[in-house]
Amino acid sequence: MSTRHILVETSLGSVTLVASGDAIIGLYFRRHIRRPAQESFGQEVTTAEDALLAEAAEQLIDYLASGRRAFDLPFDAAGDAFQRAVWSIVAEIPSGETATYGQIAERLGDKSLAYRVGQAVGANPLCIFVPCHRVVGANGNLTGYAGGLERKRALLELEEPAQVRAGRLF
Repeated sequence: MSTRHILVETSLGSVTLVASGDAIIGLYFRRHIRRPAQESFGQEVTTAEDALLAEAAEQLIDYLASGRRAFDLPFDAAGDAFQRAVWSIVAEIPSGETATYGQIAERLGDKSLAYRVGQAVGANPLCIFVPCHRVVGANGNLTGYAGGLERKRALLELEEPAQVRAGRLF
């Protein structure tokens, strides 16, 4: 099956999910930084027509409703070897935790790669599914997010452990 997409209304706004063949290849917000041209998303289909996109939409909505912590979908993000290495590390960051660009660069063997890591994180075509919102600045500050810092903050709060959330109330 060729490239196709669906639109999903979520608590974070409208999201475009893109699939090609048997894999999810993109998740984009309406005003997503580095959003590809609409034509590259292929034909718009419905969830009734496409089981893979229907499952991706269901898992995304479950996640945003706090019912899911991991995704069980086939992914195939287009990127170079360095980007794929970064995205692989980002995919390993557990829900409720964060990592810095520098920590990811260190895992790649060279802390001076932090800027390149940031560029790769920003180019992640599977945001949320590959949780780039869990990557923060060296001092823990929120830094750029393709969907905007407000969404990044909302995603981190969604994943925040209950004891941390409770501690903020007092």
